[in-house]
Parts: sequence; structure tokens; C-alpha cells
Amino acid sequence: SLAFYNAPTDVAVPAKMAKEDAKAKAAKAAKAVKKGGSKVKLLKKRFSPTFHRPKTFKAARAPKYPRVSVPPMCKLDQFQILKYPLTTESAMKKIEDNNTLVFIVDARCDKKQIKDAVRRMYDIQCAKVNTLIRPDGAKKAYVRLTADYDALDVANKIGII
Repeated sequence: SLAFYNAPTDVAVPAKMAKEDAKAKAAKAAKAVKKGGSKVKLLKKRFSPTFHRPKTFKAARAPKYPRVSVPPMCKLDQFQILKYPLTTESAMKKIEDNNTLVFIVDARCDKKQIKDAVRRMYDIQCAKVNTLIRPDGAKKAYVRLTADYDALDVANKIGII
């Protein structure tokens, strides 16, 4: 039979130890009662039928190396913006009558860039810039100069006339 597997249960335990164990058990039980034991956790009340995923932490990017070795060059500088001055009869009439220079410019640039490019290239101030896109896709800019500058003088300096 398996009688040898059962260890003797009536081992003599000193009375002092038994008392300490009982005190520890009682203290543990008192602590559990004060804590409140394990209650069944109620579900959080939901007041909206739609679920909004909670906002989680999004770490800021901290790259180990730059993805581009050098920053890209500005492709639209003043030399790229102003392609060439227009020398048609109507453009010449504008120069004489309206104090206006006519340029073919890059189609991607805007009026402020055109104004700035003319100022940089020819050291003249523009009163305003009108633009249109021709049927062939090129952008034409009418650059009206301020009263301080004469379009005929500037056209001579550029070499249009």
C-alpha cells in the first residue's frame, strides 16, 4: 500500500510558534477586511454610442541621420523666373505709353516673385505686375514701373531697343 507516502501529520509544533502563526494569520485577515477584499469591478458608464479611440503618446521624430544629404537648391531664382523680355510691337507700345516692361516668365512663379526678380536683376522698383498665361502655355508679365524709373531707359539698358 501507499502508507509510506503520507508523512506524519502529528509532528510536534512548539506552542510559541503556533501562537505567532495565528497572530500573523489574524493580522492578515484584518488587513483584508479593512481593504475591502475583492469586489466585482463594475463596467465604466458609457454616455455616447460612438467609440472614440483614446489619444495615445506620439513620440516626436528624432532621426539618427538626415534623410537628404543637402537641402535642395531654390530652383526659381531671378535668372530662372525672368526668361526674356518681349520685343513685339505691342510690347514696345507699352514701354512708350504705359511705362511698362513685358517679360516672358516661368509659369510656376507668382506676381511677388516676378516683382522681386525684376528688382534684383535691373535695380528698379515695380508699381504693379499683371500676368496672363498665353495659349502656348507661357506666362507673360506686364511690369509697370514706378514714376521714378522710365521704361524706355531701362529697355535701352537691357538691350531691347
